[in-house]
Amino acid sequence: MGEFVRLETSDGIGTIRLDRPPMNPLNTQVQEELREAAQAAAADPQIRAVIVYGGEKVFAAGADITEFTATTYQEMTVRAGALSSAFDAVARIEKPVVAAVTGYALGGGCELALACDWRVVADDAKLGQPEIRLGLIPGAGGTQRLARLIGPAKAKDLVFSGRMVDAEEALRIGLADRVVPAADVYASAVELLKPYLNGPALALRAAKLAIDGGLSTDLASGLAWESQLFAGLFATDDRIEGTTAFVEKRKPKFTGR
Repeated sequence: MGEFVRLETSDGIGTIRLDRPPMNPLNTQVQEELREAAQAAAADPQIRAVIVYGGEKVFAAGADITEFTATTYQEMTVRAGALSSAFDAVARIEKPVVAAVTGYALGGGCELALACDWRVVADDAKLGQPEIRLGLIPGAGGTQRLARLIGPAKAKDLVFSGRMVDAEEALRIGLADRVVPAADVYASAVELLKPYLNGPALALRAAKLAIDGGLSTDLASGLAWESQLFAGLFATDDRIEGTTAFVEKRKPKFTGR
C-alpha cells in the first residue's frame, strides 16, 4: 500500500505492517500511511480482525526526532492534530485489534500499541514514553490512553520519568496482555484473534463501541449508549442465528450480517 506501511490480508486477518528499517521511526509519511492502512482495514468486510506489527526485531522505537529539531510551535499546532488522529484511526477500527510487539515500543510506538485492544509482547521487549527526556510530553494518546489503561498513578510514573519497562513489568501493570518468546509474538497474536474470525461481527463491533465510548462519558450516558447498541443488534441476522442456535442446542453459524 505505502512505502513504509502496508496492509496484508490472510484468512480473515489484516496485518498492518510497519517496515521502515532499522527501528520503524514514525515520521509524517509513516503517520499518513498508517492512517490509510487503518481506514482500509476498517472498510474491508473480508478482514474480521487486525494485527499491528513492526516485524521480528522491533515494533516502533518512536517518532523520527530529526523532524522535531527544526519544527516551530506554529508548525506543530497544525501537525499535532493530524498525528493524533492517525493513531486514532487505528483505535477506531471497529474490529478486534492486537499489537504484536517485538523489540521496542517507545514514544509513538508505545502510543500505537495503546491504540490497539490488546498487546502481545515479546519477553525481551521494552516499552515506554520517553518524551519527557526531550522536554516534551506524549502527543498521540500517551497521556490519555495510558492513564485509562493502567491508571493515572502508574501512567504518571512512566510519563514523568520517561523510563522504559520490561515485558514482566508491562504485564504486571496491565500494559501488556500476553508475554511470549520473541519468535512467537506474531503467531500468538493470530491465536488471540482466531476465536473472533467467525464470530458475530456486528455484535463484536457494538461491544467495542460500547466499551470505548463508555470510557469517555459518565455512567448514565454510557448505559444509554449501551442500551442503544444492544437494541440495534436485534436487527441483525446473527442475533436471530445466535438465539435460535441456543434454543436448538447447537453451535451458531454466524455470517457477520
